Amino acid sequence: MTKILRNDLQIISSLIEENEKVLDVGCGNGNLIEFLSKEKNVDCKGIEIELEKMNFCLKKGLSVVQGDANYDLNDFSDNSFSTVILSQTIQATIFPERVIKNLIRIGKRAIISFPNFGFWKIRKDFFFSGKMPKNKILPYEWFDTPNIHLCSINDFIKLCHKNRIKIKDKVLLNENGEKIQSINFFENLLSYQVIFCVSKK
Repeated sequence: MTKILRNDLQIISSLIEENEKVLDVGCGNGNLIEFLSKEKNVDCKGIEIELEKMNFCLKKGLSVVQGDANYDLNDFSDNSFSTVILSQTIQATIFPERVIKNLIRIGKRAIISFPNFGFWKIRKDFFFSGKMPKNKILPYEWFDTPNIHLCSINDFIKLCHKNRIKIKDKVLLNENGEKIQSINFFENLLSYQVIFCVSKK
């Protein structure tokens, strides 16, 4: 039986059409590509930096290689995939701008999700405590966090405009991983997570 995905991955999977060719960068234990392969007949490949997680994927029969998104995406040819996914990983990359450019180079589109550092509770916690905020999606202390480039929705949109990257869609999520309606000016304040679908212009 196929594993049930966490909410944000379920939403990402709903954006994928049947029979696509997909690369999941930072695929972890491979739950998303396993789901897409079985439920949507998607030709899935994955990249994972952690050897233990990569081996776990291989034991499940998934096509996964060990690699670092900061460097190893350069090895992929242009337009090799219909969709490239980067879920909850961009904030942990060393060169996020380079990584995003590579995603839309090797894929016709990229689906990128991340925790929104502009969320009102994060602002409140920082304001009142004077310390780096912690929550379910950002559970680390400042000194041991893998997240080195935290950003907000507005930051990401600004980066896309700077690099002439087309924002095709965005999905805003609350703390439970459920969709919320686009709220224009307040979306950066009220969204806990966000999923962007982007491509070359």
